[in-house]
Amino acid sequence: MKLNDAIQSRRSIRKFKDKKPDWRKIIEAIDSARYAPMAGNIFTLKFVLVDKKEIIEKIAEYSSQEFIAQTDYLVVFITNPERTENAYGKQGTVFCRQQAGAAIQNFLLKIEEFGYATCWIGFFNENKIKTLLKIPEENNIEGIFPIGYANEKPKSRNIRDLNNFLYFNDFKNNRMKEIKKPEGRYPEGYW
Repeated sequence: MKLNDAIQSRRSIRKFKDKKPDWRKIIEAIDSARYAPMAGNIFTLKFVLVDKKEIIEKIAEYSSQEFIAQTDYLVVFITNPERTENAYGKQGTVFCRQQAGAAIQNFLLKIEEFGYATCWIGFFNENKIKTLLKIPEENNIEGIFPIGYANEKPKSRNIRDLNNFLYFNDFKNNRMKEIKKPEGRYPEGYW
């Protein structure tokens, strides 16, 4: 699969087939996260791959999202900002979140390439999941990803025009080059 195809076809899936993915491919997708940019080359991510059904069901409960329990695997992305904060002060916490997002995108694209599906879960009871997975308190859970084969065809995306979001040199300029108003008279609103 070409990168552009993976970027454009990736969707959040909440219905999964009763077919188990290859755990080795999931580990390969997790490995792709290691290639994301890291502030000061300080790698702060950890991962928990869960395959025990009773733990997956508890995480579904603690996330208030029952569809998670349909899967045989889920991956939990975790950061520990301590080392980054030691290097960059409080800004290190922001860096951890940014680099986690970059690593997660690598992971999501690799999952798509393998023909698997997932949904980025960001709503959950972090304290209960930390206790369940024995994650130390100083760590942050950045996302939970149930992995499976899609059993739904997602709706098409409403992709908005880039011109509505792209600015050049300042937030009020939406043109790459300045357009000079020609001399002469033009109807109201033309320029």
